[in-house]
Amino acid sequence: MTNPVHVNPSSAARRLTEGASDWLWVVTAIMGISVLFTLMWSKFQPRGARAFHHLAVAILTVSTIAYFAMASDLGQTPVRVEFRSGPDRSVFWVRYIQWFINAPLTVLMLLLTTGFPLSDIFLTIFMIIVTVVSGLVGALTPTSYKWGFFVFGTLALFYVVVALNLADCSYSILAGGLRSRLLASKSMYARGAGYIVLVWMLYPICWAFSEGGNVLNVPHEMIFYSILDLFAGPIFLFMHLADMRSIEYDSLGLQSGKASDYIGAGGTAPVTSEKRPNPDNNA
Repeated sequence: MTNPVHVNPSSAARRLTEGASDWLWVVTAIMGISVLFTLMWSKFQPRGARAFHHLAVAILTVSTIAYFAMASDLGQTPVRVEFRSGPDRSVFWVRYIQWFINAPLTVLMLLLTTGFPLSDIFLTIFMIIVTVVSGLVGALTPTSYKWGFFVFGTLALFYVVVALNLADCSYSILAGGLRSRLLASKSMYARGAGYIVLVWMLYPICWAFSEGGNVLNVPHEMIFYSILDLFAGPIFLFMHLADMRSIEYDSLGLQSGKASDYIGAGGTAPVTSEKRPNPDNNA
């Protein structure tokens, strides 16, 4: 079978190689198998309590499609390099589409287990989007101005790191009832947030040595980024979902918006403690 680098050849001087493409097919398979496994795992969860598993399915599905494109040497464009040898290199913009979708979903998956204010969750998601978009624009910029976008993206990522740490501290200032329900997930959140922060801090380093400084060639860049994506993708998701088995889903206060999810087996709606006015009393 003809390798995709010959079927979809790049015109860039520094481009994907056959060996790197083969490795990316392995990563594609890992991502795809992870989608199927997580989807089956979600079926063992009660209806209305599958939000985190479905978020994981979405993240892994996007990663599978992105890696299929990269393994096929698609979703890339040649960009003139600023440093070192070679007039240009392949920049895989499809990778940034993957991060544009997956990074906000990962932030949401973490912060939904906290008592962090909704407005702060929105701003944290916005900042991780700024990080990704700045990385993309910087990677496509052939001049030294790319480092300006690198600074913007790094500062936005620093905000996300601080916000994730503040969310950990927010457990101690919650109101009594909410605090007692969510404290059970505090250690789980601390592990997940600490892990993802450590992995995400390595992405700017990879960017600086690949799309930024042109020190790493494209195959080495692919290996570096794909290892990070595996740690930030299936490895993190499986660890986090396994961790969540120790907490009660209802304690998070998350509910489906579908009324039928809360209708009892006998076809009646759940009983609530709300007192309704008795029309006889108004007579």
